[in-house]
Amino acid sequence: MTRQRMAVTRTLASCQDFVSAQELYALLVAGDHAIGLTTVYRALRELEADGGVDVVRDEAGGRLYRLRPADGHRHYLMCRDCGRSRPVDSDVVEEWAGRIAADTGFAAVEHTVELTGVCTDCLPSMDGGRSSSDEGEEPPCHWDRTPDPRGRIRNCAS
Repeated sequence: MTRQRMAVTRTLASCQDFVSAQELYALLVAGDHAIGLTTVYRALRELEADGGVDVVRDEAGGRLYRLRPADGHRHYLMCRDCGRSRPVDSDVVEEWAGRIAADTGFAAVEHTVELTGVCTDCLPSMDGGRSSSDEGEEPPCHWDRTPDPRGRIRNCAS
């Protein structure tokens, strides 16, 4: 693993949510890493090929990346407003894809499932302006890029 790929992996691990290659590049440069945008794209392509990242598409069709957890591939429900993502139980999707492959005789079947919605923090309030944060819950995070005390980048999944 190259020094640049290690930096990309570490920075991606510090993000709690999906990020674009450009956002990841900006975080790396802000962290004093000497790296080019092309190198970031190359590292992300390699991580994707190795199964090291989960990839989703944003509303404009751009690719967003998140380090894949050790327990493997996941599907996510993403907020169209703030970008918060939440893993969802997708065993039925995996079983269905396996069954389709077996029934058709196809090999190396891949699938893409994209679930989007609007999270409760982003929904307009139904009770005259009170939001969940008025009731003692944390307000939604909107990409606060300053690191927390442990050096992790905070974002909508915090």
